Amino acid sequence: MRIVYSCQINSMSLHPDQVLQSLKSGDYKPVYFLQGEEAFYIDQISDYIEKNCLSEAEKGFNQTILYGKDVTMAQILTNARRFPMMAQRQVVIVKEAKDIQDLNKEDGQKLLINYLEQAVPSTVLVFAHKHKKVDGRRPLAKVLKDKSVLVTTTLLRDYELPAWIEKFIKEKGFTINQNSVHMLAEYIGTNLERLSNEIDKVIVNMGESKSINEDLIQKYVGISKEYNIFELQKAISFRDVLKANKMVNYFAANSKANPIIPMIGALFSYYSKLLILHTAKDQSDKGLAMAMGTNPFFIKEYKVAAKNYPVGKVMQNISFLRTADLRSKGVDAGAMGDGEIFKELVYRLMH
Repeated sequence: MRIVYSCQINSMSLHPDQVLQSLKSGDYKPVYFLQGEEAFYIDQISDYIEKNCLSEAEKGFNQTILYGKDVTMAQILTNARRFPMMAQRQVVIVKEAKDIQDLNKEDGQKLLINYLEQAVPSTVLVFAHKHKKVDGRRPLAKVLKDKSVLVTTTLLRDYELPAWIEKFIKEKGFTINQNSVHMLAEYIGTNLERLSNEIDKVIVNMGESKSINEDLIQKYVGISKEYNIFELQKAISFRDVLKANKMVNYFAANSKANPIIPMIGALFSYYSKLLILHTAKDQSDKGLAMAMGTNPFFIKEYKVAAKNYPVGKVMQNISFLRTADLRSKGVDAGAMGDGEIFKELVYRLMH
C-alpha cells in the first residue's frame, strides 16, 4: 500500500506538505479539492483551513460547514458565491464530499466546472472527498487539475511506513531509533491517523527528552518492549526456541491484548518477504530491500532467517500460516482456542 500525492495549482504539481506550508504562510487559494483513499492529509489540510483561515470573530458570519449527503452542488455553490461580511474572505468546507447528491451526475459536474472557471476570489471552498476519487475520464477531473488545488492520495505501502514515521517525528523536532520505528510500524500499521495520534501522545509525555525509544513506546502506546510480534519474528528467525515459546505462552495468556489474526498477518508478511529474498536476482542489501519492500536496516536479520529457513521450508510455513488463519476464523478449528492455534503454529514454523 502506498501514498501517492498529486497536488496541482494551475497544473503545477505540489506535495501535500507544500500545500500546508503555503497555507501556513497565509496563501489561501479559492478552491481545494482533496480526494483519495488515505484520509490523513485530507483531514490535515481541511482542518488547518477550518481552524486558521479566519479569526474566531470572523467565523460566525463567514465560515460554513456542509455535509455532502445533505446538499446539492447548487446549494454548495450558492454559499460559495456569497461575499464575506466584515472580513477579507469566507470559508465553505464540504465534509464527506463524495456523498454530494449530484456530484457524479452531469448536471452537478457542469455546475462545478462553471464555478471553477470563475471562482470567487474571496471564498475558500474546500471539498473533503475522502476514500474515493473523481472519475479521471470525466471533464471535471481535467478542470480540477487546472483550476483548483488538487490533492490525491492513495494508501501508504508497508515498506514506506518506517520512513514516514521518521520524517513525521523529525518534523516535530524529535528522533527515534530503528527498533522503535519497527515496533510502531508492526503494531499500528498504515493507519496514519492513529499512528500520528500515538506518536503525539508519546511526545506530550517525553519531558525534556528529544529521543523516542522502546521504553517510551511501551509506557505510552502500550506496546511491550519484550513481548511483541517484532521480537517474536526475531526469535523465530534465529531459531531461539526458548524465547519463542516464552513469548507464545505470554500471547496465549493475554489473547485479548494480542489478537491472533494480526499476528498471523505479520508472520505471513514476514515469510512472504523471505520467499522474495530466496528468489531475488539482486542479492545486495539495497536490491533486496527494494524487492522485499523493507527497510535496509533489517536485511541482515532476514539473511540470517533465510539461512535457517530454506525456500522449501518457507513455502511450507506459508501453508501453515494459511491453515492457522482459517482455524482462527473457525474453519476446521474443532475445540482449539486462539492460544492453542498460535502455539501449534509457532511450533510448526520452527520445526
